[in-house]
Amino acid sequence: MNRQTDQAVIQQLTDENQEPSRISKQRLKAIFGGSVGNLVEWYDWYAYSAFSIYFSSSFFPSGNLTAQLMNTTGIFALGFLMRPIGGWMFGRIADKVGRKQSMTLSVLLMSMGSLLIALTPTYKTIGLVAPVLLLTARLLQGLSVGGEYGVSATYLSEMATKNRRGFYSSFQYVTLIGGQLIALGIQIILQRALTEDQLISWGWRIPFVIGALLSVVALYLRKSLHETKAFEARKSKKDSGTIRELLKHPRAILTVVGMTLGGTLAFYTYTTYMQKFLINTVHLSKGDATLLSFFSLLIFALLQPVFGTLSDRVGRKPLLIGFGVLGAIFTVPLLTTLSNTTSQWSAFFLLLAGLIIVSGYTSINAIVKAELFPAQIRALGVGLPYGITVAIFGGTVEYLALWFKKIGHEPYFYWYITTCIFLSLVVYVFMRESKETSKLNEDPEN
Repeated sequence: MNRQTDQAVIQQLTDENQEPSRISKQRLKAIFGGSVGNLVEWYDWYAYSAFSIYFSSSFFPSGNLTAQLMNTTGIFALGFLMRPIGGWMFGRIADKVGRKQSMTLSVLLMSMGSLLIALTPTYKTIGLVAPVLLLTARLLQGLSVGGEYGVSATYLSEMATKNRRGFYSSFQYVTLIGGQLIALGIQIILQRALTEDQLISWGWRIPFVIGALLSVVALYLRKSLHETKAFEARKSKKDSGTIRELLKHPRAILTVVGMTLGGTLAFYTYTTYMQKFLINTVHLSKGDATLLSFFSLLIFALLQPVFGTLSDRVGRKPLLIGFGVLGAIFTVPLLTTLSNTTSQWSAFFLLLAGLIIVSGYTSINAIVKAELFPAQIRALGVGLPYGITVAIFGGTVEYLALWFKKIGHEPYFYWYITTCIFLSLVVYVFMRESKETSKLNEDPEN
């Protein structure tokens, strides 16, 4: 009897020792699966921006480069209008049905949009139907990525350990930027494998086919994810995922809007628009602009966990204030100097300086937003106000920049960004430190 008891005690101690390891592996698998899916979604989203310099002439009547780019960036902006709807729809699904189901559905929708772009005939072949189909595909992608941000931010934050939330959640932007890097990497390969005429004629379709195939891989990974304990503990709540419940948190909603305003403008300026800026304003070749964008973004991606870890030590607020102060002071000088430079190295370091400043926002904005809302409304609370703000400000970055250039007042755009960053700085100064007041502390740990 004593021997059996001893064996039972030994087995219990063994199980207890193995449990932390099992939980750790489960957490890492969940973060990897959620991050890879996020990477694929953002690759599909950014492939449009990266390759628009080649396919803009395929979908619109012939004209000057700036006019054609304005047409494609106009559709890019319209895609952003679907993001609040996606934030609401997928956020509601995530809060009511589950984070896993919502993320699986969003990546499926993204693959449909990419495949449609890859298969759409040109304007010369089907006329006005071509830009209509392009717009339809972009609206599907906007709906998908609108849901992706809020749900993946919620999932990663709920799967993270309490003392490393900044580090773990920073991987949302690592993979977000990673998606852009893959799009640029494929572009670099195609620029060397194909002639410019081939890229303009049919080569631009290749990245969208790749995106549709990658989405199938992401779909498989997400179907095997574990649901978070935070959702499981509150999924039976009657008002989960409803607008009525969300409106009970007006301060959190306004904080999300205010902190996103300047951050999204700076982010889209130094990432998606920068390639066009380097070609159209700095007058670099398409190949050189792509290479500069690729290597600067690679360093930018590697910086995210560094800043995320720093936020776990010193708090989120100091990083946000740092971005606000430096962004308000240096945006105009950086972009003005960049627009007049003739050196590729100068252009690279100026662009990198801007991305380092923006890292104070990108690395931690997802975790800050997740920390503002309780579990039953978290995905919707993060996704919807963020989606509305990005649709209005982030989605119009490229179009406004090109419009200011077209009317001969490009520097006005630099001041516009600076003003919005300053408004966000005011929010950062007066907001509470979310690390200390985090609603995630009320959740059961995974």
